[in-house]
Amino acid sequence: MAEISASLVKELRDLTSAPMMDCKRALQEANGDMEAAVRVLREKGMAGAAKRSDRATPEGKVGYRLAEDAKRGTMVAVGCETEPVSNNDEFLAFAKKVLEAIEAEGPGAETALEEERAQLVAKLGENIVVTGAARFEAVDGATIAAYAHPPRNKIGVLLQMRGGSDDLARKVAMHIAAMKPSWIGREDVPDETVAQEREIYASTDEVQSKPEQARDKIVEGMLNKRFFGASVLVDQEWIHESSKKVGDALGQEGAEVLEFERFELSSE
Repeated sequence: MAEISASLVKELRDLTSAPMMDCKRALQEANGDMEAAVRVLREKGMAGAAKRSDRATPEGKVGYRLAEDAKRGTMVAVGCETEPVSNNDEFLAFAKKVLEAIEAEGPGAETALEEERAQLVAKLGENIVVTGAARFEAVDGATIAAYAHPPRNKIGVLLQMRGGSDDLARKVAMHIAAMKPSWIGREDVPDETVAQEREIYASTDEVQSKPEQARDKIVEGMLNKRFFGASVLVDQEWIHESSKKVGDALGQEGAEVLEFERFELSSE
């Protein structure tokens, strides 16, 4: 086995940022060939990333970028395993690179960074994964708004809205971050989902214990309050003024939500 000098180990470390002992082992395996040692480290990095790929990533960052004219917006969520790594400079630099790739080329562009992701997994010793990517282009006079919940930036919302003020758009994004709606309006909810919810409520003891002629009305009331009121954006109670629904707040400014994306990094 070739003798591996400390200067050679340092050169490989400077080139790859891999741990010193890993550099030494790679050089020994490659008999001092620098190019081969780099290849060894890359292969081991990919293998290490594969081993960690099934580990949960409840920490990380959600970040966004808006064009100056608010006609384009991009948001990504990049997960890791622990909070310290979520604040690591190299992790943050990688997350920024993902955001820039999605901004330039749209969702799917992150696949070009797969090798870099795998190398970062090997270096930091944690699973790192892009869990969400979205890019909105404004249509028909609409604008794009975004919100990331401070201080940890683990929840973020990208929103396209037509009409209304910039302040309202940001408030709606904050509301979505807090209240997790699944749909914008009732018309967006699949008929089979509504039918299933109606059937569930109709089968409860709470309904079955009531006179038969009153049950349909009770079920509709439960559906409106417990399902639509919880899952449909415009039917939700407005977090900024509880006496209103989100639909009321939008209506006062003649605004309409066209689309939204909500990302959350969590252990669930």
